[in-house]
Order: sequence, then structure tokens, then C-alpha cells
Amino acid sequence: MPILSLQNVTKDYSTDDQPVRALDGVSFEVSRGEFVALVGRSGCGKSTLLNLAGAMDFPTSGQVLVDGVSTSSLRDAALTRLRREKVGFVFQSFQLLHTLTVFENVELPLLLAGKPGARAAASERLAWVGLENLGDRYPHQLSGGQMQRVGIARALIHGPSILLADEPTGNLDSATGNVILELLQRLAREQNTATIMATHSAEAAALADIVVRMSDGKIQDATRR
Repeated sequence: MPILSLQNVTKDYSTDDQPVRALDGVSFEVSRGEFVALVGRSGCGKSTLLNLAGAMDFPTSGQVLVDGVSTSSLRDAALTRLRREKVGFVFQSFQLLHTLTVFENVELPLLLAGKPGARAAASERLAWVGLENLGDRYPHQLSGGQMQRVGIARALIHGPSILLADEPTGNLDSATGNVILELLQRLAREQNTATIMATHSAEAAALADIVVRMSDGKIQDATRR
């Protein structure tokens, strides 16, 4: 069973009382351990697809299934649990809390969930992204690439089945961005995590196992490398 499945999904919004179709009949599956790149121009539906995949939004029609469960069928408590347990998010702008240390940023999801062992888990994840010696620093003391690695460590703290990355190298220079992309590759292969990245970059997409090209809310083609 795929860890993520979109089945004939449409998503409509309303702008100035005019309907806008962000996704138009999208069907899409991702298995554990696959690294998928979504590519296309701004407005093609990449971010909308990521939001639906992470149960941050819901389809107008069709189904989004995470580990076999339709997100539209879940109530608030179950949705919160699904996001906390199954999905990790990495953002272009890092989204770190600047009043917290690196350790505190990474362990925060486990603390909010009331789970024990948050500091030990944070140390393990920081070591995995190569920042084991920077836990006591604050975000303003880090480079952009280091902040993004902290963001990845935080996204992995609860051992998600799916990692969603929205333009994770968009604010980084090419050399630093390559470090982040290599981490995402390792994540899929070593942690068996389905990794889905939205990107404008052909160079970034070239490192993925599957490249999905989108235009006008539709999938144009999917190429396995």
C-alpha cells in the first residue's frame, strides 16, 4: 500500500467571488522510501498538493489517503495526531523560533505532544544532519544552510512516514542547497521516508527518484529516474 495516495483530486478556491481550480483531477501515489520532486511554474498546484498531502487542507472532490486513511474522514483530534505522527514539514523560510535554542526548536514538537525523551531525540536528529555541536546556539548564530538543517531535524523528530519540503533550497546558495538535497536523498534511502519536494530548480529535481511535472493544476507527466 502506498503511504500517500491522491485519487482524482480537485481543489477549488474562491478569489473575488470567482472560482479558481488549483488542482484538477490529480491522481498520484508515493511509496515509503521514494524521493519525489514536484516541478512547475508558480501557481501550477505544487504547494496545494503538498498542503493536501499533509492534511493541512482538504480536497473539494476526490480522496487523499495517508497510510490508507482518508484525511477528509478524520475529525480534529485525529487530524492533529496524523500530522504529529505521520508527516513532517520543511519550509523555504526555515520557520525557526528565534527565542529558542537549536535544541529547543528541534525538541518542540515532542514537547507539545507530551512525549518523553525529547532532548535525547533532538540530539540524535541533530547528529544525523551534522549539527551535533550546535544545540546550544540560537538561530541568529547560524548560517542559512545550518538553519535549514535544523528545520529538517525538527521535521524528523517524531519519525514521520512522509516528509514534505516546499522549496527547501529556495533561500540558499547552490553549494549549500546541494547539502540540503543530499540530506533529503539520504532521508528517503536510510530512513525509508517518503520525501516529496516542491521545487522550481531543475538541478534539485534531477536528484529525485521520480520527477512529477505539473501545469495548470494537472500532472503532465511523471518520470522515474
